[in-house]
Amino acid sequence: MGKLQSKFRKRSVIYRTTEGEKSDNTFDSQVVQYELAHKGSTNTVTNLSPDLCVSGGSDQAVVVYDWKQGRMCQTFQGHNREVTKVVCYPGSTWIFSASRDKTVLMWDLNQGDEPIQEFCGHELVVNGLAISPEGRKLCTGSRDNWMCLWDIESAKCEQRQNVSRNLVTHVCWVPGSSSLVQTSEDKTIRVWDSRAWQVTNTFPAKQYIQTHCDVSPNGHYLLSSSNGFGGQGCEATLWDLRQPGCKVVEYRGHLQTTACCMFLPTTPGGSAQVATSSHDSSVKVWDQNTAVCLGTLSLDGAGPLVCLAPTDTANLLCASFNNGLHHIQLGHGLGLDPDSGPSSGGAGELDVKVVARF
Repeated sequence: MGKLQSKFRKRSVIYRTTEGEKSDNTFDSQVVQYELAHKGSTNTVTNLSPDLCVSGGSDQAVVVYDWKQGRMCQTFQGHNREVTKVVCYPGSTWIFSASRDKTVLMWDLNQGDEPIQEFCGHELVVNGLAISPEGRKLCTGSRDNWMCLWDIESAKCEQRQNVSRNLVTHVCWVPGSSSLVQTSEDKTIRVWDSRAWQVTNTFPAKQYIQTHCDVSPNGHYLLSSSNGFGGQGCEATLWDLRQPGCKVVEYRGHLQTTACCMFLPTTPGGSAQVATSSHDSSVKVWDQNTAVCLGTLSLDGAGPLVCLAPTDTANLLCASFNNGLHHIQLGHGLGLDPDSGPSSGGAGELDVKVVARF
């Protein structure tokens, strides 16, 4: 493995140096192929640190990868079915992984390759996974209609609530708050109070299954994405959490299920943006407030693009069913012809391009 990693590091350095020497501020057309993180589909990806990402896939593995250097750092094997979600606690080396084996495992990058905690109790696949802002509680949600709250240190389930037809698809914690938001196959978005472990608000049901959700860093806004086909129901929606059920805008343009929606980091004075990925093999970047599509990236042959992980204002990671993980760069004024390759800049404002796969 050491020789293999060395080879891939070398390729990365050569590519990055070549790109850096360019004076015309254009991307090299080459897409660097690193060692694959997973065998089979990649279902989920998130950030552990500015340089490291964590992913899970159909190979039942949880992988820590240095996406900047193009090398695999650690592989955790503990699940006996595919991994559906991974989350990390900011500023720590904690990793949590959910699986179709109905369990959640906790790992620590600094404590070997065995799980340090196991959370058991669900009866079906676990799709929702979120850590409380202070890092003491873990929320899980499943297709079994149960939402559970766990003490991380003891791995004991402290709260459980079953809501009829609530086949949970995703869970996220509202920053700096005791509230959580979750999406469901029953087309409903629910807001929970983690103290009482009760649903406090239910958003108006959408026409199709709600696949994913994300909350803005300031806790004011919620993004949700929708199942659909033929361009119908394939949107993402921006909601105002301060006025529950208040829809701000919709982001329409995908042709198949919008699988993931994320708020993007913004530069000081920059406009707020969101990104979506879809089963139609495309990633779109939108102006958050006007819902104008600023750029589209089509990854033909990659299959469904199921998860996004923004790393900073210029870089985005994307998980795909067929082609592993993609490192995507976002740039302005790069002089790319929208018809010349796998990138485009809607309205000429933003260029979106793959620079590496792994």
